[in-house]
Amino acid sequence: MNQRKRVVVGLSGGVDSSVAAYLLKEQGYEVIGMFMKNWHDESVTISNECPWMEDSTDAMLVAEKLGIPFQAIDLSEEYRERIVDYMFAEYEAGRTPNPDILCNREIKFDIFLKAAQKLKAEYVATGHYCQKAEVEIDGKPVYQLLAGADPNKDQSYFLCQLNQDQLSKALFPIGHLQKPEVRKIAKEQDLITADKKDSQGLCFIGKVRLPDFLQQQLKPKKGDILVIPDDLAIYDKKKIPAGIPLEDLEEDVLDGICLPEQYIATQGQKLGEHNGAHYFTVGQRKGLQVGGTGKPLFVIATDTKENIIYTGLGETHPGLLRNGLFVPKKDIHWIREDLRLNMGNSARYLARIRYRQALSPATLIMKAHGLYVIFDTPQKGVASGQFVAWYDGNESIGSGTIF
Repeated sequence: MNQRKRVVVGLSGGVDSSVAAYLLKEQGYEVIGMFMKNWHDESVTISNECPWMEDSTDAMLVAEKLGIPFQAIDLSEEYRERIVDYMFAEYEAGRTPNPDILCNREIKFDIFLKAAQKLKAEYVATGHYCQKAEVEIDGKPVYQLLAGADPNKDQSYFLCQLNQDQLSKALFPIGHLQKPEVRKIAKEQDLITADKKDSQGLCFIGKVRLPDFLQQQLKPKKGDILVIPDDLAIYDKKKIPAGIPLEDLEEDVLDGICLPEQYIATQGQKLGEHNGAHYFTVGQRKGLQVGGTGKPLFVIATDTKENIIYTGLGETHPGLLRNGLFVPKKDIHWIREDLRLNMGNSARYLARIRYRQALSPATLIMKAHGLYVIFDTPQKGVASGQFVAWYDGNESIGSGTIF
């Protein structure tokens, strides 16, 4: 029994957080429901697609049904500063941000956590599909972030930037369940959110029209779409040399394999025009509006300074497939501090570069400037600004922002 420990649940107005609150109450916790209002600008949400008013009402009705105290907290100022401004800056620089990962690190498990602590709560809980465990190392508790039991819903990737302190105060009550079981519990308890569709939008903003959202600050400007041939000499250095162990490769060779290619306009041929390089991301196929190419056309790089989009033809174009990536030293994050790699060390892990992607075996090599991640099989659409997360089995060990 947890002696009525107090926990604040982030009630989003969805089924997952509703069931999380119910389960904690059943386990004997003193539960407080809190709704985070992170967004005011109705002009960019798609009308009737989960604007915050409706979610807030649903969250309140769930709290009422469960007989737990409820309050709403307005974090829109912090959200704009820490998430929205970051997104604009990243897109403007031609990088691809992941607002959901940042929202967990900066909002739910920082500002929201501090608000919960003001209410004398010992924990915060969310409806994430992931699990937490604890091991003892050198007499101290070490917290583990584990994948959710439902492989279709595992959200550990979105929490890959949490630290030990944040994990120590986090609870994930539904992580051991499958999604259909969660819906079943919600129905049995007659919770208003039982049949509510999963939100697909930005973390707690609702479904936002991303181009409209970006265009508020990033104005459209015409530029060229260029196609890059697949036999450029520069692609030779992207190949992994045969017969040398990866950890013995020199840094300039690792750079060749892992750093993104810098294209220049003279390497390509014009195919069409676009409305702004900052609206496109590496690996993107839709929205180019160039026909008659035979094979599908993919974005392989964007240059927001020159306003050029570089593309490649076909799924196997060497500009689309990468054997490795690099994480600068300042952007490396270890959930498991005790497993941190020291300079010159290497390790084998499973890694992913986007949510719901299958884990791929990779070698991690730590050098003075940062971490090189080399995959056993080439990865498609490695985008600067996104996060790579590495795992030991189903445990998330660390993550980093891709250079």
